[in-house]
Order: sequence, then C-alpha cells, then structure tokens
Amino acid sequence: MTAKKTEYTPEKSEKAMIEGILEGSPDAIGVVVIRLGCGCRKMAGVDKDGEPASKVIMYKHQAESICDLCKEDNGAYGRVAAAFIHWVPPGPEAAIKQMIERKALGTSSH
Repeated sequence: MTAKKTEYTPEKSEKAMIEGILEGSPDAIGVVVIRLGCGCRKMAGVDKDGEPASKVIMYKHQAESICDLCKEDNGAYGRVAAAFIHWVPPGPEAAIKQMIERKALGTSSH
C-alpha cells in the first residue's frame, strides 16, 4: 500500500520568490519550498543532480522579517508544515524527480 502524495502548488507570494531564485540560478531545474508552521518559508534552487543551485532564502509570509523562533533555530525540520519542489516546466522525468525529492526533502512526506 502506498501513501498518496499531496501535490502542493506555490502561493502567490511564493511564486514571486521562486521566479527570483530561478532568475538568479541558471542551473536550477526547480525550487524547494518549505513552509513552516509559524508562517515562515525557506526556499532554494535545486539542480539536475539534487544539489543546491542557490543560497537558501528564508522569509516570513506576508511580514517584514522571519519570526524569533526561526531566528533561533533556522526553521527546524520538526516545524515543517509542508515541503515540495516547484519544477521548471516540463521538469525532469519521474525517476529523476523522485531522486531529487528524496535528496532535497528527505524520505518523510508532508
């Protein structure tokens, strides 16, 4: 029995950040988007080998700066509410996507 994978789509404010990351990261084939329970976000470009293609960008959704908790723990994994990769269309083949997702997001599903 396989668990159904939740498909996430970027929110409007995330789309702007994704576009900026892709613009500054020519090797990126996708952007990892991590939503934390506090409302902060972490994003980074990912290349065809699942390696970082940009610096990690952290910001607070609809706010001036990241929250105090994120300043302390840098957005700890235990507080992740959702994590996905927004692929540059058409995206890599399924097996490559799966390898990159495992490498970039780990094996647990959110």
